Amino acid sequence: MTAATIVPTRLRQHARCGLAALAIGAFSVFGSPVQARGPEGIADVAEKVIDAVVNISTSQTVEAKGGGGSNTMPQLPPGSPFEEFFDDFFKNRKGPGGGSKGGDNGNGPPRKANSLGSGFIIDTSGVVVTNNHVIADADEINVILNDGTKIKAELVGVDKKTDLAVLKFKPPKPLVSVKFGDSDKLRLGDWVVAIGNPFSLGGTVTAGIVSAKNRDISSGPYDSYIQTDAAINRGNSGGPLFNLDGDVVGVNTLIISPSGGSIGIGFAVPSKTVAGVVDQLRQFGELRRGWLGVRIQSVTDEIAESLNIKPARGALVAGVDDKGPAKPAGIEPGDVVVKFDGKDVKDPKDLSRVVADTTVGKEVDVIIIRKGEEQTKKVTLGRLQDPDKVQAAVKTDEPPPEKLVTQKALGLDLAVLNKDLRTRYKIKDSVKGVVVTNVDANSDAAEKRLSAGDVIVEVAQEAVASGADIQKRIDQLKKDGKKSALLLVSNGDGELRFVALSVQ
Repeated sequence: MTAATIVPTRLRQHARCGLAALAIGAFSVFGSPVQARGPEGIADVAEKVIDAVVNISTSQTVEAKGGGGSNTMPQLPPGSPFEEFFDDFFKNRKGPGGGSKGGDNGNGPPRKANSLGSGFIIDTSGVVVTNNHVIADADEINVILNDGTKIKAELVGVDKKTDLAVLKFKPPKPLVSVKFGDSDKLRLGDWVVAIGNPFSLGGTVTAGIVSAKNRDISSGPYDSYIQTDAAINRGNSGGPLFNLDGDVVGVNTLIISPSGGSIGIGFAVPSKTVAGVVDQLRQFGELRRGWLGVRIQSVTDEIAESLNIKPARGALVAGVDDKGPAKPAGIEPGDVVVKFDGKDVKDPKDLSRVVADTTVGKEVDVIIIRKGEEQTKKVTLGRLQDPDKVQAAVKTDEPPPEKLVTQKALGLDLAVLNKDLRTRYKIKDSVKGVVVTNVDANSDAAEKRLSAGDVIVEVAQEAVASGADIQKRIDQLKKDGKKSALLLVSNGDGELRFVALSVQ
């Protein structure tokens, strides 16, 4: 069985072919199940907004990959009854010498690759919203109106984090525009209408319900998708999701599907997010997000127990940027943020989203829990710089470390940091603590992904300098009836995280 995948809903076409259009049309007409009848208002919504929905056509020059443009395989919906025919016709044609037709083995001249997506007009001056992945790397962008009029468009700005883009074109005639609705008012089961350009068929209307809200599918740092069962397919990317008032409540962006076609699991960026991003792109041509200057992680049940937080909630501060706004405000590693600017913080994603949406330079109240007690800190937000240049720590493969054990505790071999160990594990001089030289494969520490070269900085929020210090803290925790020990752990570069290990 084929595993389901997350699919951006842009349709890329490498060749135009009448038979391909026939195949796609046959799939759409005969392959889809009959949908249940929806509310009567759907037809009124479609008639009201259809002229504001546009197709986005892009082209870019790419290197040829076998056989030149005349022998390019057209892209069909997976599972199409014509797929096998095209496989035989295009992929199995051999030219002289056994290569692709013409014998050039993929070394032909560059050619044009076309992409098709969707978008919608939000201003009659010619402003269009779509997905970033629809227009990414394009040499040319064209907007195609519902009546077939094609106009060249220019890029106003993009936000890769939310996969949104704003385009501008000169209207050849009066336009119809749509406005944003309030996605926060959507309820599970509410009817929604999707309009877009699936499989390059042209403007197509589908309807369904809101299946879920605030979905996090780990596609980006600010995930909070609307999930819908309205049919969304390749080519629908950037198209609007309407409520029954004809207001845009989302931008259709992703589907989860084993085949690339709709199985009733589609995702849209909520209008609350879209409206803010679009306003900034129109005003500045870029995003100006708020910045707190902390690294955060989830508060697990074990960590919550160690910090006397009931129930487990909030965002645990694992590190504070020396140049960030949180530092002068008095926020420290080990603090748990439970409220930001009056908004509850249930998990790290909540904090990331609310900070990003807050105006740069605004002074806000941040409520933290420190050692079981709530405190309020006033923070003046900075601006997040170069958000696309987030670098992940990369661990290099090292030979098995020389045994230099001074203490064993919690399934860890521990040693006092010295010059040789700093060199072996590439640990910066600024990092202080006790270095891990080996991890028992069957221990809780291994399950929590501690590894040789990690440095234990604190145990139960007290600094440690030796294995004996660590053992002393563990003995005290056991005496106090604690089930776990909260460790502050650093990598060689000084990046911190909290790990709770069982002491039972």
